[in-house]
Amino acid sequence: MTRNDDSRFGTGRRRFLAAAGALGVAGLAGCTGGGDGDDAGGGGDGGDGGDAESSIGQIGSGREGRGLPGGTPIAEMPDLEGELTLYSGRNEFLVGPIVDYIDDQYDGFELTVRYAGSTDHVNAIVNEGDGSPADVFYSVNAGSLGALANEGRTQSLSTEITDMVRSEFTTEQWIGTSGRARTIPYNTDEFSESDVPSDIMAFPEEFDGSLGWAPSYGSCQAFVTAMRLIEGEEATREWLEAVVESGITPYNDEFATCQGIADGEIDAAFTNHYYIQRVLDGNPDASIATAFTSGDAGAVFNVAGAAVVDTANDAALAENFIRHLLSAEAQDYFARSTFEYPLIPDVEPIGDLPTIDELDVPDIDLTELSDLEPTIDLMRDAGVEV
Repeated sequence: MTRNDDSRFGTGRRRFLAAAGALGVAGLAGCTGGGDGDDAGGGGDGGDGGDAESSIGQIGSGREGRGLPGGTPIAEMPDLEGELTLYSGRNEFLVGPIVDYIDDQYDGFELTVRYAGSTDHVNAIVNEGDGSPADVFYSVNAGSLGALANEGRTQSLSTEITDMVRSEFTTEQWIGTSGRARTIPYNTDEFSESDVPSDIMAFPEEFDGSLGWAPSYGSCQAFVTAMRLIEGEEATREWLEAVVESGITPYNDEFATCQGIADGEIDAAFTNHYYIQRVLDGNPDASIATAFTSGDAGAVFNVAGAAVVDTANDAALAENFIRHLLSAEAQDYFARSTFEYPLIPDVEPIGDLPTIDELDVPDIDLTELSDLEPTIDLMRDAGVEV
């Protein structure tokens, strides 16, 4: 039985993942942006999709006729037995159903879940020291996973689990469980895909339309951080000044930004891919589609993932729980319900999206994307209200 423990926390292809742990907790603690958790807003009611092959409630669109993906079903995994505490940096609204589903498969398994921001969990584990009750850390991004590993607070994973995903999505200390791509959502009533620049630095000069973004939102700030790392501080400053001068419309989060496109308020924006899918799930005829840039900050692919904490009472149980996040059922849930990219091999995402191999992802160390403080300073200096 899952027990949500909020006594201390609120509820809430390239080199890719090399050099995990490049950013320390001190850098994370300095972040002042819009949080690093998942956005719980929008995108369906969480009801049962009626899929005969899975009893997990689904909100995903485009699921008709799609069976479970490849990989290992839960029935073929070792049983979970004993007590485990999960520190989840992912939002309960989004991942609670699959966490509860895994828990419900086993009578002898007692799971306690603490929901909070990923950065909050990293700092808590470090501050708790050897007395931390955490067994598994489940993070919304690679940066927090790398930070915890850099502090020496994770245990090495066996090849039995790291071999479950491609090498781009794992290190010895943590493993990705689902992915998300940066995109350019655009209004299909006003523009075609060919009208959208494939170079992020071409905005806004080479796009003849109005723009939107969520500059106080953590994912947007990570996107600007990627630009700062790839293009340099001065080029990023000039880009920021240009989009501000163009009259870009700010929104509170990236789902609202995509909804603004569908409602005709703006023509295009900078968001993660799954917010577009959530808008389409609510209205399949919405005037919004997905475009991608190539090899730049607008095309970053990040992952949510998990690590075994060094204080885990039963490391084998902790690793086995993470394996369940890579089960066929869990990967199917991430595709259908959170609209993320599954990470087990040969599984396509839901919706009209390219596969991971078809994305032109920049060569960047994802752990550096959590270093938001200099990015926020730069954004403010360029006139962005964050």
